[in-house]
Amino acid sequence: MKAFLRSDGVQAVLGWLLGTYLRLVLRTVRWRHENLVCVEPVLADDTAGAVALFWHGRIPLCLATAPQWWRKRTRCLISPSADGEFIARALAMSGFPAIRVSSAKPGDTAKARQAVAAIRDATQWVKGGGALVVTPDGPRGPNEVIAAGSLQIARRSGQPVFLMGIAAAPAWRLENTWDKVMFAVPFGRGAVVWDGPLHVPADADETAIAGLIQDWSARLSAATRRAEALVSR
Repeated sequence: MKAFLRSDGVQAVLGWLLGTYLRLVLRTVRWRHENLVCVEPVLADDTAGAVALFWHGRIPLCLATAPQWWRKRTRCLISPSADGEFIARALAMSGFPAIRVSSAKPGDTAKARQAVAAIRDATQWVKGGGALVVTPDGPRGPNEVIAAGSLQIARRSGQPVFLMGIAAAPAWRLENTWDKVMFAVPFGRGAVVWDGPLHVPADADETAIAGLIQDWSARLSAATRRAEALVSR
């Protein structure tokens, strides 16, 4: 079954289905944005890079931010897993090509080299004025906890980080999935709450990064809860 799901034909179909759904949600949900002004200077500057974070469970809603990121050269950081493959295809349909990267298990030198190369490519992309959109708790979780990789990219590139809390109502939420993924019902309401710019100091060590992870995870969750409150009114 795994081999079947990972086949190129199945991945192409899954990617098309998800990509079509993403476009439907963007076009039919009535989206509102809060604090969008915080990211405007970066969007208006072709030379300014950015790292943008939203939780993995909101991937089905992520094109809510497309009108903003279409204004820049934007790529997405996506796992090379089978799930990541069809997500990458879906996002490519809307003009967001992927950089594929995944954390390596201890002792897996091949994957470790691939991860280092991908992080280097992502850093250069952001440093060169591109935007990089990341689900920092993916692909395996824990849910709503930022992994260090996105902060390392921000530190090495010297570019700002923006947080995007996304929600929609009415929506289906799969409580039995690790990320409690949310699917918007077309023609409903949606909200994106922006926070930033945030910066990782160039001299930040592991202790400082750990502190930022705790703080920024709480801030991104707070922005997500705020978006949920906006659409529940």
